Amino acid sequence: MSLYGPKHLAESIRTVRKNTILIAEDIPEKDYGYRAAPESRSVGEILMHIAVLSRFDRFLHDEERVRTLKGFDFGKLIRHSEAEERKSHSKKEIIELLLKGGESWSRWVEQLPESFLAEEVETAEGGRKSRFEMILGTKEHEIHHRAQLTVMERSLGVVPHLTRKRQAALENAKSS
Repeated sequence: MSLYGPKHLAESIRTVRKNTILIAEDIPEKDYGYRAAPESRSVGEILMHIAVLSRFDRFLHDEERVRTLKGFDFGKLIRHSEAEERKSHSKKEIIELLLKGGESWSRWVEQLPESFLAEEVETAEGGRKSRFEMILGTKEHEIHHRAQLTVMERSLGVVPHLTRKRQAALENAKSS
């Protein structure tokens, strides 16, 4: 009996991406260049990083089907990702990339056999992780960046959508 398989993971990826897109929609396009610190990514760069990141799993586990990360050239992937992040994209283009990329990633994950997800990959440090854990880690990585975006929203004077939802629920509870 599988308690959490590929279909559950795909649905959780969709939920995370839906919330990322809501943040992207809430932040005005004029603020996509905002940086919390000079050396940090801008709002637009973080959103592009998230959009590019979702392609990583398919590349690593499907196209390359790596069995070990020892000797894997992460620098090349990082340089490619950073180049994509620095390209100029409108808010509309970024949201479209997030929508399409998130759905493509989710559809790919939900069709993966559990036997594939159970395969272990040797980490660069010599440990082992299942493909499932690695894909889950990519979703967690997006959540990490969403937290950064939420703090940036607050700095820009935008009330995050989850806060607005909680506030509305509290108001409804008071009036009932």
